[in-house]
Amino acid sequence: MTIALSSHQHFLHQAIDLATQNVNEANGGPYGALIVKNNKIIASSGNRVTPNLDPTAHAEIMVIRSACQNLQDFQLTGCTLYTSCEPCPMCLGAIYWARLERVFFASTRFDAAKSGFDDAFIYEEIAKPPEERRIPMQHIPLDTASRPFEEWLKIDHKILY
Repeated sequence: MTIALSSHQHFLHQAIDLATQNVNEANGGPYGALIVKNNKIIASSGNRVTPNLDPTAHAEIMVIRSACQNLQDFQLTGCTLYTSCEPCPMCLGAIYWARLERVFFASTRFDAAKSGFDDAFIYEEIAKPPEERRIPMQHIPLDTASRPFEEWLKIDHKILY
């Protein structure tokens, strides 16, 4: 189903309004997001990082969690995310895991950086080998490391994701 550009703008305006309300009324960050399916809002959320004391409570993550609960599915196939700002690397990963159909955003990550929300260093860190990242990450090979995957492969009734 193709939705007219004006519908996309309408939903983006709602995401921006939610982000603004989140700053002014909910002590949250300047981000808002909606998930829409068949031209109907399934879920909406603002950023909840500081009120929830949760660094993963970005608007996109919160709305994905809510939409999955509302649809009783861990995948959001056929759904569109409208967000007030370009998703960060963490949210981008969640978007792909959730199998969203498409994403529309209003502000860019460069706009966010002007207000102190600069995630450029994360993009740079992802490209580095684990041992060269700011937070050192070291692979320690263990004989038992593959056991969970071996057990997973044995299960006939597993739910793939």
